[in-house]
Amino acid sequence: MDLLLHLAIGIGLSAAAGFRILVPFLVAGIAAHQGYLTLSPGMAWMGTTPALIALAVATALEVLVYFIPVVDNLMDAVELPAAAIAGTVLTAAVVGGDMNPFLQWSLALIAGGTVASSTQAFTGLARLASTAAAGPVGNVAVSGTELASSTILSVLAIAVPLLVLVIVIILLVMVFRRRRKGRRYG
Repeated sequence: MDLLLHLAIGIGLSAAAGFRILVPFLVAGIAAHQGYLTLSPGMAWMGTTPALIALAVATALEVLVYFIPVVDNLMDAVELPAAAIAGTVLTAAVVGGDMNPFLQWSLALIAGGTVASSTQAFTGLARLASTAAAGPVGNVAVSGTELASSTILSVLAIAVPLLVLVIVIILLVMVFRRRRKGRRYG
């Protein structure tokens, strides 16, 4: 049961990384620093004060960049592979402990990397659609929604991981159904 809870936390943080890569790292670091989250020994650095300062500055820069039209679409191209890496690292950070490292990183890659890259791909498509439909105003709305989604999912992933796991599964099913409908009619 402990593994399932940690995996649910990792998947929730990974989904949040699909919206904003650094927000879940910052939230996980704060939670670890405050004693609400136990990180794998090799990832405990995320809860240190210097790491929190660096993550806060990097997160602020990431958030600001996404509010600049055109630059945000360029960032989406860079962030798709970065989201997969972030999801993998976030899941490994919470799943580890005394687990075999091969199993830890395999689970992290399959669960975290897949969820983060799927979420990022969906948000990238949403951003392109908003740019085409509403221009810069649409991008600001999408950026704000992504920031809120990432923050809320990150906090909920730590506070109520099983609920977030259910939410992530529902969202992924909706995305894949919509994608399948698009292929059928497109």
